[in-house]
Amino acid sequence: MASVLFVLKHREDPYGAYGVGLSSGLYNSVTFVVEMLNAIGIAAAMVEVADNNAIDKAVTQYQPTHCILEAFWVVPSKFDVLKPLHPHVQWIVRNHSEIPFLANEGIAMEWITGYLSRGIEIMCNAPRAVADVAGIAAACGFSERLVSYAPNYYPLPPSRSIRPHPAPKSTVKIGGFGAIRPLKNQLAQAVAALEFGVVTHRPVEYHLNATRLEGGGNPILKNIIALFAASKNAKLVQHPWADHAEFLTLMASMDICLQVSFSETFNIVSADAVSQSVPVIASPEVSWLGSYAMADPTDIGSITDAMLDIEFPDQARLYCQWHDLQTYNLASEQAWKARLT
Repeated sequence: MASVLFVLKHREDPYGAYGVGLSSGLYNSVTFVVEMLNAIGIAAAMVEVADNNAIDKAVTQYQPTHCILEAFWVVPSKFDVLKPLHPHVQWIVRNHSEIPFLANEGIAMEWITGYLSRGIEIMCNAPRAVADVAGIAAACGFSERLVSYAPNYYPLPPSRSIRPHPAPKSTVKIGGFGAIRPLKNQLAQAVAALEFGVVTHRPVEYHLNATRLEGGGNPILKNIIALFAASKNAKLVQHPWADHAEFLTLMASMDICLQVSFSETFNIVSADAVSQSVPVIASPEVSWLGSYAMADPTDIGSITDAMLDIEFPDQARLYCQWHDLQTYNLASEQAWKARLT
């Protein structure tokens, strides 16, 4: 029987969120997968380590059959040391990004080919990423069988708990949460939120996480702040990064969640909105959601129109969201079982 150890690199909290460690989307997503695996009878644990040199100690302590290093943080040459020390362990690096996002990581292609050349499996959490990395493997003369699929998982409440919020009486609260990055497309969504307020003649609050700026996020936030400073009937509300439980409380106070990104493999913020009965508008990149929830990330008018299509309250839409994510979850369980049993 497989036993799986997920290893993350410990990250200090540079955003002043809540404590010593960083509650990231990666940390949360791995936590959810570990809980799911244990629930279906596959022994799994998660550990955070300081750096490459701490992996050996963690594997020695847990004695897993499979060790999954979450995201690209282990230098490929480290496996030249780890594989002889633990010859019975299946070593895996799990990729959470599509190629457009990896383009911003200067080590991505060097490390992907470095892993493959050492026979290290690369496990991707989205089918398109699997195809792309397999294509890289084939082009470089490595086995495509080293590339596998292992999706995310999100712990949903029971469907009976999905209930529409009261229709907003005046101000409409729109959440555009997540780390601020170019591929998250936050400025376009902020403009769409302003357009929504103009068309509906209603005041708007646009809520975002303003303390986590990554990969060129500073000018994006600066532009959003300037936009709302000049607007007549809209307000920007900036929130610090928070742990997951606190964030769910914040999400539950929203009327609409916008996640119309340019690149995604899953998108936990959309799943958070589903769990809190908040209608989601995303891009086709969030592939587990149905077409009713989609807008074109390159067309601000499309995002505005998608918001205008939301009815308050709309139990049917909220249940469709829940059903879409539950369907994804069931498929995820089967994918992990197929890989580990």
